[in-house]
Amino acid sequence: MARFLARRAATAMVVLLGVSFITFMLARVVPADPAASYVGQHARPAEVEEARRALGLDRPLLEQYWTYLKDVASGDWGTSIGTKRSVLSEIGSRFPATLELLLAAIAIAAVLGTVLGVVAARRHGRGLDAALRLFSTAGISMPAFWLGLVLQIVFCYRLGLLPPTGRYASDLQFTSPVEQITGFVLFDSLVTGNFAVFGSAVEHLLLPALTLAAYPTGVIARMVRASMLEALSQDYVRAARAYGVRERVVVWRIALRNALPPATTVLGLTLAYLLTGAFFVEVVFNWPGLGQFTADALLSSDYPAIMGVTLLGAIGYILVNLAVDLVQARLDPRVRLS
Repeated sequence: MARFLARRAATAMVVLLGVSFITFMLARVVPADPAASYVGQHARPAEVEEARRALGLDRPLLEQYWTYLKDVASGDWGTSIGTKRSVLSEIGSRFPATLELLLAAIAIAAVLGTVLGVVAARRHGRGLDAALRLFSTAGISMPAFWLGLVLQIVFCYRLGLLPPTGRYASDLQFTSPVEQITGFVLFDSLVTGNFAVFGSAVEHLLLPALTLAAYPTGVIARMVRASMLEALSQDYVRAARAYGVRERVVVWRIALRNALPPATTVLGLTLAYLLTGAFFVEVVFNWPGLGQFTADALLSSDYPAIMGVTLLGAIGYILVNLAVDLVQARLDPRVRLS
């Protein structure tokens, strides 16, 4: 395990260096002037030039990159050009909302996708199997922002069942303010007994989480279905049935255990989609996470913010893939960590 973690740490450093270098260079070749954005549209040329020197934009690119690496290593991810605040502070204040949305979407996708895949495999070749495959294909095919708008029209404006935007009802900020502990509204409101905010947060979370979970649900359902069809045709399954083991145990404990490793890999790989897809979903549902911050940073050439969000995504992707490898080794004894 120690050797495995050491190798993965070395690989992660190479990946982070590559991602940071490519992103840094691409952010600098965009035809925009971050110094002009920093001082404002009506600044004089002398003020823009002074800002360029203060930001270090007048130095060679490689020297800028080396300075950036040293600052990141010391815990300084730079200052956002748009908000004039520390990038780490901006990310820290918005990341809990994005992570809360991601965790809800992952939980929905993992549970719903697994159940649909197992049911489709058990009804192989029947009408229910075809309907579930059609549902999975639709979830994979529909863009997240379009699906979010459709769900808003149906459940918010037509049926009036769920709120369209926000993290929880705005009036509760005054009547039932949330005591900030972790930044996760669901957790903070629950442990502090603020059930008014907790209920409102659950209602506001449903639509964006379902929107974000549509793609991974379809992918996991199709993968579980294929893996279950293979597992159900194996000799050990036939032997279990011959010994009189109940069908529920055969399907949900014996066959599913051997069908889960491929689905676990797919779940880890779809995290990259969830992270980028979350930005579109957050804009559609006015979710106060990293999405709007990233969109504003791209429009204003806020390269420190762009670099910070990119590094955060790369670190998250590396950690998730590490967790997937460990879970696979736990689920399948034949898997060896290398």
